Amino acid sequence: MIELRPFSTLGAANHGWLDAHHHFSFADYYEQERTHWGALRVWNDDVIAPKSGFPPHPHRDMEIITYIRQGAISHRDNLGNSGRTEAGDVQVMSAGTGIQHAEYNMEDEETRLFQIWIMPDRRGHAPSWGTRPFPKDDRSGAFTVLASGIAGDDALQINADARVLGALVKAGDTVRYETTPERHAYLVPASGRIKVGEVEANARDGVAITGLPVIEVTALEDAELVLVDAA
Repeated sequence: MIELRPFSTLGAANHGWLDAHHHFSFADYYEQERTHWGALRVWNDDVIAPKSGFPPHPHRDMEIITYIRQGAISHRDNLGNSGRTEAGDVQVMSAGTGIQHAEYNMEDEETRLFQIWIMPDRRGHAPSWGTRPFPKDDRSGAFTVLASGIAGDDALQINADARVLGALVKAGDTVRYETTPERHAYLVPASGRIKVGEVEANARDGVAITGLPVIEVTALEDAELVLVDAA
């Protein structure tokens, strides 16, 4: 199954400082058919105004991955972690038994990011945070694992049977990702127009995929891809 979820059909909330679009039910947006996709629970497409952001707030028992598309995000939490993650890079936060954090755009430009929540393999993990740069050359023409709970992956670690991957694809080229039919894949082009099977997707559309052993993505324009593969 390959299901297109156009950007225009996503849930939306504009708070002035935050323009958010929700691929799955979140906050005041509820869609019964879009509560989760396997272990993938949240995929928010956020645009954060300069010099603003999310004040301190708590989470627990969730793996939260942030993919920065433009600008940067500055993190601080009650464990003493702090850091700045730039466009093209990724940060992960395992909420575990409980964490309180703040995320601010301290830049002079908008920050655009994907905020991805994946349900953990069990409750009660120790909370943690980490960030890592991923040179874009490394994911040119192929999927690169950015965050993973699968043994052997060289990536930021999460406590979930899932991977978050990125790829940069030139127009006319095709990238492939091997999975298994029972898993749940969710693909969003951060930029560019793509084709998966017979389904075409524009930038920021969602593509929900299951039942395929191999996912083939052809770029109709130069594209930046983010893919979650979850149990």
